[in-house]
Amino acid sequence: MYRASEVHARPIAAAVATVGVSDRISFLRKTYAHLGIALLAFAGLTAAIMLGWPAESLAASRWALGGAWSWLLVLGTFMLVGYVGERLAWSERSRGLQYVGLAVCVVAQSLIVQPLLWAVMSTLGAADALRTIAQAAAITLTIFIGLTLTVFITRRDFSFLRGFLVIAGFACLGVIVASLLFGFSLGVIFCAAVILLVAGFILYQTSLVMSHFPPSAHVAAALMLFSSIATMFWYVLQLLTALRRD
Repeated sequence: MYRASEVHARPIAAAVATVGVSDRISFLRKTYAHLGIALLAFAGLTAAIMLGWPAESLAASRWALGGAWSWLLVLGTFMLVGYVGERLAWSERSRGLQYVGLAVCVVAQSLIVQPLLWAVMSTLGAADALRTIAQAAAITLTIFIGLTLTVFITRRDFSFLRGFLVIAGFACLGVIVASLLFGFSLGVIFCAAVILLVAGFILYQTSLVMSHFPPSAHVAAALMLFSSIATMFWYVLQLLTALRRD
């Protein structure tokens, strides 16, 4: 799930002005290589847990989705763990701590997506669910690649989106909490709106990665993009499932 604090990945004053073209290219290569590894680890870990320990994964997922308060506890814990992982990824003292932060967030995303995957399989059946999950992953990556190319080709700075994204992110979080407390369904319109919101975050974050991040922050940059991709996948999958169910 999306965490509003992710928008606070901040440009560092004069970080780019003194960085040569070769350093910037090296930074971008490292960032997207780490992003690719994080996505593969996310997919592999999720599959390993669900296939290796299906009973435990299903039981934990049923508990998480068993009531509003249990899911709120899961979301709160996820946001706290994600915040800690993000701070570690920005560590200036140790590269090892940066990787710990990235790993923590990959594991957290893997765990929190499992209730949704089990719910999709319960709703659509195993065969159709697997096709839907694969389609959601393909759509998510296609959108991400398209948005990334938009920033890299046009070289437009989307940092002006920050204020809107902060407000919209908190509003989105408020609607999610309200839906859990008062028991109303968010529906396909909300899922589509969140997908558009995350697309805005990806444009903004890619602008930061392209022009503002210091060359030593490739792990933090990869984590930022990974979190947005995982969030978009979550809502694309929910949208596809709702459309097929109806």
